[in-house]
Amino acid sequence: MALGLLGKKVGMTQIFAEDGNPVPVTVIKAGPCYVVDKKRNERGEVQAIQIGFEEKKPRRTNKPMIGHFARAKVKPQKYLRDIRVDNLDDYGLGQELKVDIFQVGDKVRITGRSKGKGFAGVVKRHNFRGGPASHGSTRHRGPGSIGASSSPSRVFKGMRMGGRMGGEKVTVQGLEVIKVDPANNLLLVRGAVPGANGGLLLIKK
Repeated sequence: MALGLLGKKVGMTQIFAEDGNPVPVTVIKAGPCYVVDKKRNERGEVQAIQIGFEEKKPRRTNKPMIGHFARAKVKPQKYLRDIRVDNLDDYGLGQELKVDIFQVGDKVRITGRSKGKGFAGVVKRHNFRGGPASHGSTRHRGPGSIGASSSPSRVFKGMRMGGRMGGEKVTVQGLEVIKVDPANNLLLVRGAVPGANGGLLLIKK
Protein backbone atom coordinates (compact mmCIF):
# COMPACT_ATOMS: atom_id res chain seq x y z
CA MET A 1 0.00 0.00 0.00
CA ALA A 2 1.11 3.53 -0.73
CA LEU A 3 1.97 5.94 2.05
CA GLY A 4 -0.08 9.02 2.86
CA LEU A 5 -0.25 12.14 5.00
CA LEU A 6 -2.79 14.10 6.98
CA GLY A 7 -3.31 17.74 6.13
CA LYS A 8 -5.70 20.66 6.12
CA LYS A 9 -7.36 22.39 3.21
CA VAL A 10 -6.10 25.96 2.85
CA GLY A 11 -8.24 27.01 -0.11
CA MET A 12 -8.39 27.16 -3.90
CA THR A 13 -6.49 29.32 -6.37
CA GLN A 14 -5.06 29.01 -9.86
CA ILE A 15 -1.61 28.78 -11.33
CA PHE A 16 -0.50 29.10 -14.93
CA ALA A 17 0.86 26.13 -16.84
CA GLU A 18 3.81 26.33 -19.22
CA ASP A 19 1.43 26.86 -22.16
CA GLY A 20 -0.10 29.86 -20.39
CA ASN A 21 -3.43 28.25 -19.54
CA PRO A 22 -4.74 28.66 -15.96
CA VAL A 23 -4.96 25.50 -13.85
CA PRO A 24 -7.38 25.42 -10.87
CA VAL A 25 -5.60 23.99 -7.82
CA THR A 26 -6.36 23.29 -4.17
CA VAL A 27 -3.69 24.30 -1.66
CA ILE A 28 -3.23 21.76 1.17
CA LYS A 29 -1.02 22.11 4.24
CA ALA A 30 0.18 18.50 4.39
CA GLY A 31 2.16 17.33 7.41
CA PRO A 32 4.54 17.10 9.01
CA CYS A 33 3.16 13.85 10.45
CA TYR A 34 4.77 11.48 12.94
CA VAL A 35 4.66 7.70 13.23
CA VAL A 36 2.92 7.13 16.56
CA ASP A 37 2.32 3.37 16.42
CA LYS A 38 2.90 0.30 14.26
CA LYS A 39 0.14 -2.28 13.93
CA ARG A 40 -0.23 -5.81 12.61
CA ASN A 41 -3.27 -8.09 12.63
CA GLU A 42 -3.20 -11.57 14.19
CA ARG A 43 -2.20 -13.31 10.97
CA GLY A 44 0.32 -10.65 10.07
CA GLU A 45 -1.35 -10.09 6.71
CA VAL A 46 -2.38 -6.47 7.28
CA GLN A 47 0.25 -4.00 8.42
CA ALA A 48 -0.36 -0.35 9.19
CA ILE A 49 1.23 2.65 10.82
CA GLN A 50 -0.62 5.19 12.92
CA ILE A 51 0.32 8.75 12.03
CA GLY A 52 -0.33 11.88 14.06
CA PHE A 53 -0.87 15.40 12.79
CA GLU A 54 -0.99 18.84 14.43
CA GLU A 55 0.42 19.21 17.91
CA LYS A 56 -1.98 19.93 20.75
CA LYS A 57 -1.59 20.96 24.38
CA PRO A 58 -0.81 18.14 26.85
CA ARG A 59 -3.50 19.39 29.23
CA ARG A 60 -6.06 18.51 26.56
CA THR A 61 -4.76 14.92 26.41
CA ASN A 62 -5.75 12.18 28.86
CA LYS A 63 -3.13 10.10 30.67
CA PRO A 64 -3.43 6.91 28.56
CA MET A 65 -2.85 8.91 25.37
CA ILE A 66 0.04 10.83 26.94
CA GLY A 67 1.70 7.47 27.56
CA HIS A 68 0.87 6.38 24.02
CA PHE A 69 2.65 9.40 22.57
CA ALA A 70 5.54 9.14 25.05
CA ARG A 71 6.28 5.61 23.87
CA ALA A 72 6.83 6.99 20.36
CA LYS A 73 8.71 10.01 21.78
CA VAL A 74 6.44 12.51 20.04
CA LYS A 75 4.38 15.38 21.40
CA PRO A 76 0.60 14.86 21.73
CA GLN A 77 -1.09 15.05 18.34
CA LYS A 78 -4.59 16.30 17.61
CA TYR A 79 -5.43 13.89 14.79
CA LEU A 80 -4.56 10.18 14.44
CA ARG A 81 -5.15 7.93 11.43
CA ASP A 82 -4.04 4.44 10.36
CA ILE A 83 -2.44 3.91 6.96
CA ARG A 84 -1.63 0.51 5.49
CA VAL A 85 1.97 -0.17 4.47
CA ASP A 86 3.76 -3.06 2.80
CA ASN A 87 6.62 -3.33 5.29
CA LEU A 88 6.54 -2.10 8.88
CA ASP A 89 10.32 -2.34 9.12
CA ASP A 90 10.62 0.68 6.82
CA TYR A 91 9.20 2.93 9.55
CA GLY A 92 10.28 3.72 13.10
CA LEU A 93 8.33 5.15 16.01
CA GLY A 94 8.64 8.91 16.07
CA GLN A 95 9.70 9.09 12.41
CA GLU A 96 8.74 12.36 10.73
CA LEU A 97 6.88 12.19 7.43
CA LYS A 98 6.90 15.31 5.27
CA VAL A 99 5.21 16.45 2.10
CA ASP A 100 8.29 15.52 0.03
CA ILE A 101 7.02 11.93 -0.12
CA PHE A 102 4.92 13.23 -3.03
CA GLN A 103 6.33 14.24 -6.42
CA VAL A 104 4.93 16.44 -9.18
CA GLY A 105 2.79 14.29 -11.45
CA ASP A 106 1.76 11.79 -8.75
CA LYS A 107 -1.88 10.74 -8.62
CA VAL A 108 -3.40 11.01 -5.16
CA ARG A 109 -6.63 9.98 -3.46
CA ILE A 110 -7.98 12.55 -1.00
CA THR A 111 -10.60 11.86 1.68
CA GLY A 112 -12.41 14.54 3.64
CA ARG A 113 -15.78 15.43 5.13
CA SER A 114 -18.10 17.35 2.84
CA LYS A 115 -19.70 20.64 3.82
CA GLY A 116 -22.85 20.25 5.89
CA LYS A 117 -25.89 21.79 4.17
CA GLY A 118 -28.47 21.15 6.90
CA PHE A 119 -31.98 20.04 5.91
CA ALA A 120 -32.49 20.00 2.16
CA GLY A 121 -35.43 19.03 -0.04
CA VAL A 122 -35.42 16.43 -2.79
CA VAL A 123 -34.66 18.94 -5.56
CA LYS A 124 -31.41 20.03 -3.95
CA ARG A 125 -30.51 16.76 -2.23
CA HIS A 126 -31.33 14.26 -4.99
CA ASN A 127 -31.57 16.47 -8.10
CA PHE A 128 -35.32 15.84 -8.57
CA ARG A 129 -36.87 17.78 -11.42
CA GLY A 130 -39.74 19.09 -9.31
CA GLY A 131 -43.39 19.52 -10.28
CA PRO A 132 -45.04 21.82 -12.80
CA ALA A 133 -44.15 25.48 -12.40
CA SER A 134 -47.41 26.80 -13.89
CA HIS A 135 -50.53 28.13 -12.13
CA GLY A 136 -52.53 25.63 -10.14
CA SER A 137 -49.60 23.39 -9.22
CA THR A 138 -49.39 22.43 -5.55
CA ARG A 139 -45.93 20.85 -5.59
CA HIS A 140 -43.33 23.00 -7.33
CA ARG A 141 -40.40 21.40 -5.46
CA GLY A 142 -42.14 18.46 -3.82
CA PRO A 143 -41.18 14.79 -4.19
CA GLY A 144 -44.47 13.60 -5.70
CA SER A 145 -45.81 10.14 -4.89
CA ILE A 146 -43.72 8.10 -2.45
CA GLY A 147 -45.72 4.86 -2.75
CA ALA A 148 -49.11 3.23 -3.32
CA SER A 149 -51.91 3.43 -0.75
CA SER A 150 -53.56 0.03 -0.22
CA SER A 151 -50.64 -2.09 -1.36
CA PRO A 152 -48.06 -2.22 0.16
CA SER A 153 -49.50 0.35 2.61
CA ARG A 154 -46.06 1.54 3.61
CA VAL A 155 -43.07 3.44 2.25
CA PHE A 156 -40.19 1.26 1.05
CA LYS A 157 -36.77 1.60 2.66
CA GLY A 158 -34.37 3.71 0.63
CA MET A 159 -37.05 6.06 -0.71
CA ARG A 160 -35.29 9.31 -1.62
CA MET A 161 -36.74 12.11 0.46
CA GLY A 162 -35.74 15.36 2.07
CA GLY A 163 -33.28 15.24 4.95
CA ARG A 164 -29.86 16.29 6.17
CA MET A 165 -27.44 16.86 3.32
CA GLY A 166 -23.64 16.88 3.42
CA GLY A 167 -21.34 16.29 6.36
CA GLU A 168 -20.36 12.88 4.96
CA LYS A 169 -17.08 11.15 4.23
CA VAL A 170 -16.14 11.78 0.58
CA THR A 171 -13.17 10.46 -1.39
CA VAL A 172 -11.91 11.94 -4.66
CA GLN A 173 -9.50 9.80 -6.68
CA GLY A 174 -7.00 10.53 -9.41
CA LEU A 175 -6.08 14.12 -8.46
CA GLU A 176 -2.76 15.19 -9.96
CA VAL A 177 -0.04 16.79 -7.86
CA ILE A 178 0.88 20.08 -9.55
CA LYS A 179 3.43 21.47 -7.09
CA VAL A 180 5.21 20.44 -3.88
CA ASP A 181 6.61 23.06 -1.48
CA PRO A 182 8.57 21.22 1.28
CA ALA A 183 9.76 24.48 2.87
CA ASN A 184 6.19 25.48 3.75
CA ASN A 185 4.65 21.97 3.89
CA LEU A 186 2.30 22.82 1.02
CA LEU A 187 0.85 20.53 -1.61
CA LEU A 188 -0.99 21.81 -4.70
CA VAL A 189 -3.34 19.40 -6.47
CA ARG A 190 -5.38 19.93 -9.62
CA GLY A 191 -9.10 20.43 -9.00
CA ALA A 192 -11.27 20.54 -5.91
CA VAL A 193 -11.22 18.41 -2.77
CA PRO A 194 -14.04 17.72 -0.26
CA GLY A 195 -14.79 19.95 2.68
CA ALA A 196 -14.49 23.54 3.79
CA ASN A 197 -11.29 25.53 4.24
CA GLY A 198 -9.51 24.28 7.35
CA GLY A 199 -11.04 20.81 7.06
CA LEU A 200 -8.98 17.70 7.77
CA LEU A 201 -7.83 15.69 4.75
CA LEU A 202 -6.19 12.30 4.28
CA ILE A 203 -3.93 12.26 1.21
CA LYS A 204 -2.77 8.91 -0.18
CA LYS A 205 -0.79 8.02 -3.27
